[in-house]
Amino acid sequence: MPTVNFAPDIRAVTQIQAVPMILRLVKHLTGLRFAAVVRVTEKHWVTCAVDDSLSFGLQPGDELELESTICHEIRQHRQPVVFGDASNHQVYATHHTPLKYGLRSYISVPIIRANGEFFGTLCAIDPEPSEVERPEILQNLTLFAQLIAANLDIQNSLDATRTELEDVRETGRLRDQFIAVLGHDLRTPLSAIRMSAELLETKLTERSTRKLVHAIHSSTQRMGVLIENVLDFARGRLGGGIPVSRSKVDNLQAEIHRVINEVRNSKPDAQIEQSIDVPIGIKCDPVRVGQLLSNLLGNAITHGDIAFPIQVRAYVDREHLIISVTNEGEPIEPARLPLIFQPYTRFEESGLGGGLGLGLYIASEIVKGHHGSITVTSTADEGTCFRACFPLI
Repeated sequence: MPTVNFAPDIRAVTQIQAVPMILRLVKHLTGLRFAAVVRVTEKHWVTCAVDDSLSFGLQPGDELELESTICHEIRQHRQPVVFGDASNHQVYATHHTPLKYGLRSYISVPIIRANGEFFGTLCAIDPEPSEVERPEILQNLTLFAQLIAANLDIQNSLDATRTELEDVRETGRLRDQFIAVLGHDLRTPLSAIRMSAELLETKLTERSTRKLVHAIHSSTQRMGVLIENVLDFARGRLGGGIPVSRSKVDNLQAEIHRVINEVRNSKPDAQIEQSIDVPIGIKCDPVRVGQLLSNLLGNAITHGDIAFPIQVRAYVDREHLIISVTNEGEPIEPARLPLIFQPYTRFEESGLGGGLGLGLYIASEIVKGHHGSITVTSTADEGTCFRACFPLI
């Protein structure tokens, strides 16, 4: 076992939801039966994530002697290494790594973070020869390595945000300014992930592999929502509220349907039943109304019982537009109801895995920007219902 504590690096990799899918795709594209994400430092080679159909024997946290690996050389020259049959290769036929571990086919691509730090490699091996030297395979693995590096950068930024928020909680304005700058910076690596996933999806034809890439793309959409929530929170705290641009809208019903379909596509296990009857000519900000509904649906999916359908209604009652989202599940405790629209409420009560707790706060600010109101009722018999109400004109 390594003498240095690599637990944070292993945890950072395992927290990337796309990594298991990436390793499966690596095995599928290369035909090799062992794939891994490896942390490589000046003195250590440590596995962070593994997909092993060879029973090679390595698990996350296991270490090989650094000098016995080719990744040691890759760390020095920062270039991929690929060979399909070591026994017929001019360099690797006598190289100590294939001889020591009985390898004939091998591919390894460096994972380099935005600040230039060499994190490690994305690699795959097999004791049998394989046609891995095709250019499209190296191109795809290079994209995967970039996706992993971008995710590590995002996680590092989010971890820094959480630490900073805890340290400067009493200095609210500094905290809000920090979040605003950080949210802006997170957009760049997120755009790189999204563009890479879209490019990769155009190159794959098999339905199963396209489905995996689609899952990666869905993850970037969820990260995008988180970043926009963070930015909106900072704008609201620094500028006196979340900006809302109201105008006469004739297609609000289409925007509501779009949001519902988007949530259905990203959360296929969720059941959503809808009753939408919205007239033309409503004065509102359609983008913000869509964000409001998306946040309420996300909350219902996260905290409701997925065995029961979520009810979405949008209709006009007298001179007001009503949008309600109802889900079944454990009712909200009465003592928590007055705090439900406060920022960080969910975060503090559910731990780091519960999100930042900004969705309902932003929903309430959007309704406030429309001169309306939002309420919540929650009982065991009738479920939990969030009801947003704002004037038509």
